[in-house]
Amino acid sequence: ACFDLPERAGGAVNAGPERARFDERDELVALFLESAPADAKARPALATIIATGCLGQEHLWEDMGFDRRDSLSEFIQLAFPDLFARNTQNMKWKRFFYKQLCEREGLYVCRAPSCGQCPEYKACFITDAE
Repeated sequence: ACFDLPERAGGAVNAGPERARFDERDELVALFLESAPADAKARPALATIIATGCLGQEHLWEDMGFDRRDSLSEFIQLAFPDLFARNTQNMKWKRFFYKQLCEREGLYVCRAPSCGQCPEYKACFITDAE
């Protein structure tokens, strides 16, 4: 498969930052597939594409080559409508996906009782000014 860990002298990579990134990607893929329609054959490939994009350094829509965030939103709505529907507060996609992973593990990292009161609100959510 195109996402297998590279072979190195002495064997495959089993630990370190590279392994952690692959584990992270696998957790994201699992998140997407949990909310995929049962009859969708292409969803594993789409889940892998989005999860790999999440490992980038820019906004997810930029890392995936979309011209704007709305295009990414439309893509997610078509591919993973249940997951799309859960983003009721228009959270930025990459942050939303990682928040979903944290909630699956029972981790809640917000510093305030609700997102609206958190000092990081503008970093996570799309506001009218954006």
